[in-house]
Amino acid sequence: MKVKKTTAKIRKWGRGILAGILLAGALQLPVSVPASADQGAGEHVRVALFLDLGSTYKATVPAVTLKPGSAMEMGLQADGGTSPLLTLAAGQTVRFSAGSYKIKAAESADWKAIAAAVKKLQATADRPVAYAVDQAGGTTYQIYTGPYASAAEAQKAVSRVSGSLAGTLSGQAPVVKGSSYYSAGTLGSRAEAEALRNSAMAAGVDAYLVLTGPQQYTVWAGGAASAAELSAVQSSLPQASWSIVDASQPGVIVHQDVTLNLSSPSPVDHYELSGTNSKLMIDGDDSMATQVVERSARSYRGDFEISQVNGQLALVNELPLEKYLYSVLSGEVPASWPQESLKAQAVAARSYALYSASTNRFKIAGLVDSTLSQVYNGVDNEKDSIIQAVDSTAGEVIKANGKIVEAIFSSNSGGVSADSSEVWSSVNPTFSSVNSEWDKAAIASLKSWYHVLLSNGKTGYVREDNAELTGGTTAAGLKKLSVTTKSVMVRPLPLIQSDVNPVAKLNPGDEVIVLDKVDESSTYAWLRGPFTSDQLLKTLKGKTTTPMSSPIYNLEITQRGPSGRVTEIKANGQVLDVKYPDAYRSALGSLPSTLFDIAATGRYTVLGASGATVSGTAASGTAVMTASGPQTWSGGNMVVMDGNGTARVIDQSNQFLFVGRGNGHGLGLSQWGAKGMADAGYDYQQILQHYYQNVTIVKE
Repeated sequence: MKVKKTTAKIRKWGRGILAGILLAGALQLPVSVPASADQGAGEHVRVALFLDLGSTYKATVPAVTLKPGSAMEMGLQADGGTSPLLTLAAGQTVRFSAGSYKIKAAESADWKAIAAAVKKLQATADRPVAYAVDQAGGTTYQIYTGPYASAAEAQKAVSRVSGSLAGTLSGQAPVVKGSSYYSAGTLGSRAEAEALRNSAMAAGVDAYLVLTGPQQYTVWAGGAASAAELSAVQSSLPQASWSIVDASQPGVIVHQDVTLNLSSPSPVDHYELSGTNSKLMIDGDDSMATQVVERSARSYRGDFEISQVNGQLALVNELPLEKYLYSVLSGEVPASWPQESLKAQAVAARSYALYSASTNRFKIAGLVDSTLSQVYNGVDNEKDSIIQAVDSTAGEVIKANGKIVEAIFSSNSGGVSADSSEVWSSVNPTFSSVNSEWDKAAIASLKSWYHVLLSNGKTGYVREDNAELTGGTTAAGLKKLSVTTKSVMVRPLPLIQSDVNPVAKLNPGDEVIVLDKVDESSTYAWLRGPFTSDQLLKTLKGKTTTPMSSPIYNLEITQRGPSGRVTEIKANGQVLDVKYPDAYRSALGSLPSTLFDIAATGRYTVLGASGATVSGTAASGTAVMTASGPQTWSGGNMVVMDGNGTARVIDQSNQFLFVGRGNGHGLGLSQWGAKGMADAGYDYQQILQHYYQNVTIVKE
């Protein structure tokens, strides 16, 4: 359910943090929304920035670094109540982690050796954190890796860590550490706690300064992976009132972190949360932003919650819904778009956020910051036009049957929006297929490309502004083309890809044969491939219920939905049984949409005079009709033409080219379609009621 902020500082400590109901996949048929999701204004949303939910969502770091834009209060929450601990100063660099199984990888007073070891580990999956520990004899540095979900997982990692550190700090054996401690009980001051910690460490026991309340410190000793390992250190403990720490007991272990600057040790405060179900609450400012270094140093408004989920650090950002939308719109659509399209996006995004906030899709948050929910990149790219669109539609949501709609949207519908049956294999009347001719706004300023055949038999694409038709033709009537400038790239697809090698370079005077003229590959129209059988088998692995036999020599679309999107494909006559139709996008190599055709480069179909069709495959010895009469094809590329004079190349490689339209699942609002409708004079309510069927726009 949604979280509302109350007045003054009551909201800080002891407020309940409510969650909702998890949606089973990246897209799921909307369920009815609890009545509480339709309450009034002043809404707040919870967005997970780091969280490990396995296949549902996974973004993890060993520690998170915050740089508050204003003073922030930190509190420790357990058993429904929150105790204030301390104040974080504006501009202070502070790190946080959540206790779990770790590996103590190395320990040394030699900073250079420690820094070298950290650098080695940073290049591995066993992510390091380094601490400075001040003792009577000087400063010692410790390296820990992890966290790990279990002791068994940590134990498996020991050999990896040992191998990574081979030749560095030799002679040290990495050991698994856990959350089993002895506590010294309440101590009179921080100085007393630090003195006791030093005594324990001098006796060879790992010991830590622990914050349990405002200026309340104790010492925890051990940090063992099991009760048996913990009992082994009992005889070495210095005189104090030691007792075993209950796993649910909340506490904040205080470290001096030296991971951030490996040139010279520059300690920053690091607070490690311990205790089952405990949380660290960082109460921020809705106006002043806090930088999260591990999230590309982006800055975020509002509060932060730190907890442990599945053995990993979880970081949740909580902030006002309307200010969350400032960021979402800035990440989803260009701020330069017409105001009516921005307003349509604002209402859709608000509805989606409120629907999601009423669920427990991500267990501790209704949303995440990726496209699995909505793009959320903090305050850095907020624009005045975006803020205006959000503010002018404040509180407006989309409803169907009195409930807020899960207002799903996609980048471009490719000329026709999807029907829910084409995505989920189930029907929801809110998401029926509708015309989306305005999606062509995406190609309004783009150039066309010539698909050309080179003299060496290779094919590729040349952009129209780099070439001109010569006026000449081949014996079959295909036009010829020459480029107009030096070193014109022949691209493998009709778009500029700086990280993909060109097929060839052409210079003025070089002639090529034009096979076709196509739109630039974009969110509206696109090409992908061609893919070999091996490439398709690799991307299909694990994504179909029935494993695919090898090799794939025939791939055909056998069923389409109301909008023409693919709902069934057969390979070698066997159905590729994905979980739901939209899953064909990922199963076939991250295709932009399921609104596509498949062209096999090694097959062709001939329509006979009687209406019968005959299919063939490119193979040496095939009889073909040429401009010079019947001949036997002996290999290489075969150019075939359809009745409209469009040509394509058939070769013996038998690869598969995907020719499609649209970007995304195609359900609900098309962002480019909204832009096109706004250009054509439609207002935001007309846009929304076109893409979402049988809905009303209501101000809450």
